[in-house]
Amino acid sequence: MQVIPADWPLRDHSHVIRCRPHEWHVQVMGQGPDLLLLHGAGASGHSFHRLAPLLPGYRLIMPDLPGQGFTRAGGMLRLGLDAMADDLATLCRDQDWRPAGIIGHSAGGAIALRMTEVLPNPPRAVIGLNAALGPFDGFAGWLFPKLAKAMSASPFVAAIVTRLVSNRNQVEMLLKGTGSTLDAQGVALYQRLVSDKRHIEGTLGMMAQWQLEPLIERLPQIMVPSLLIASEKDRAVPARVSRDAAARMPRARYVEIADYGHLLHEEAPDRVCDLILQFLDENSGGLSLVAGPV
Repeated sequence: MQVIPADWPLRDHSHVIRCRPHEWHVQVMGQGPDLLLLHGAGASGHSFHRLAPLLPGYRLIMPDLPGQGFTRAGGMLRLGLDAMADDLATLCRDQDWRPAGIIGHSAGGAIALRMTEVLPNPPRAVIGLNAALGPFDGFAGWLFPKLAKAMSASPFVAAIVTRLVSNRNQVEMLLKGTGSTLDAQGVALYQRLVSDKRHIEGTLGMMAQWQLEPLIERLPQIMVPSLLIASEKDRAVPARVSRDAAARMPRARYVEIADYGHLLHEEAPDRVCDLILQFLDENSGGLSLVAGPV
């Protein structure tokens, strides 16, 4: 079992749940209808630790995705989009969680939309934060999946990548490469993640198995009300990706926020919070929300 550090954000809300095929690390806080929050590739549930306290009236469920953060993958072949969505749906059934809404950042946004297709009771709303709903362009679209597959196939590559990127200066450069600037604590948390060889293995495995095209083709069939929030300065997933995806979805709304990068919800959680709460309220389906802080 993975040991959750005592100083990890929201550590008091951490739970380790064994639900095949994975051993999950999930943070649960608050009261009210269930709200599932899914992080992006290379991150963990910690990425919501500044946003979560701003979302009253919901039970917030923040898992680390399989192989990343402190969730141990039960099988390295279960790290693709469809497999992760299926395993998260199984976890929800096992714990009797019934998400009224799903919030997904980056790759978590794609997983959120896929979950609307596999959950027995789809959520009333999906919110994507710089959602990764488009393939890489041109040569990168051909190269990156092949590179990730080659890297994940070697047991030595993760250790090499960890040594290369776990230096603090390298982590700062990687984060700034997304268009985001985090404070010292934010950089330190990502540095701790990328210093863990298992986390790198899980991230590489996810990249190697990522097949987004079938979901993109089905976007016009997704009828769950969706809000796609994009950042003007996002260098990882350009705002046009969310704008184009929203245009293809019958019940999607697009909002663009200036001045921030890919990690918008960590840089400006208050800006994101206002949009989220308004959209959830509009699509609450008459649910009675609990007032007061989380």
